[in-house]
Amino acid sequence: MGNENVTLAGGVTMPMVGFGTWQIRGEPAYQAVSYALAVGYRHLDTATMYGNEAEVGRAVRDSGLPREDVFLTTKLQPSDAGRERRVLDASLRALGTDYLDLWLIHAPPIEQDGVPTWREFLALRDEGLVRSIGVSNYDVDQLDLLATATGELPAVNQVPWSPARHDPYVLDEHRERAVVLEGYSPLKGTRLSDPVLREISERRGVTPAQVVLRWHLEHGIPVIPKSATPERIASNFDLWGFELSDEELSRIDAL
Repeated sequence: MGNENVTLAGGVTMPMVGFGTWQIRGEPAYQAVSYALAVGYRHLDTATMYGNEAEVGRAVRDSGLPREDVFLTTKLQPSDAGRERRVLDASLRALGTDYLDLWLIHAPPIEQDGVPTWREFLALRDEGLVRSIGVSNYDVDQLDLLATATGELPAVNQVPWSPARHDPYVLDEHRERAVVLEGYSPLKGTRLSDPVLREISERRGVTPAQVVLRWHLEHGIPVIPKSATPERIASNFDLWGFELSDEELSRIDAL
């Protein structure tokens, strides 16, 4: 059981399956992240807004894993535009690390969709504090606005994605720009009791959630499932023992 990687613009490699930590705080966050690392996740996704960076960082340190083996993502709230350096310093302190693997603008700030913030992100990356930079909840026009203003597109755009939200046009537009579309809330946005998912899961001997997550991987979409339940944390990562047929993918696409 492993984890495939995707190469981001600039050559940074990111594991295709990450562990999402939204709405998990305090000791439950520490326990969930510790368990995720124990079962094999090497990509953790947090944000200043989640209020759990310290617990995520503590779990990484206590895991005994080398820092360079864990891909750490956090995000800047749009309301923190103009305070980028201070917020990054605070995130690094909370996480107990001297660099991030990926830093995202959590949503477009009001001012110019975040062009001034994007300039700061570029500068802080060039200082070596962040290996790769991107955005979240942007549309394609907003990506282009950043590129027009600065000459550089985000490496990643993290957006809600699931079979119900699947849009091949949006995916193609990201690929044309070499922006990696990363999916969040893959299960929250899915009716796991759907007959199509149930039938495929029974045929493959896996859960409907595993079918949905494997569907993301077959489409080349990095995905960050979230759970605080050990069994689900483990099964959400156990995605490499089966594949979906073209016919199954098409049926899931149609949901």
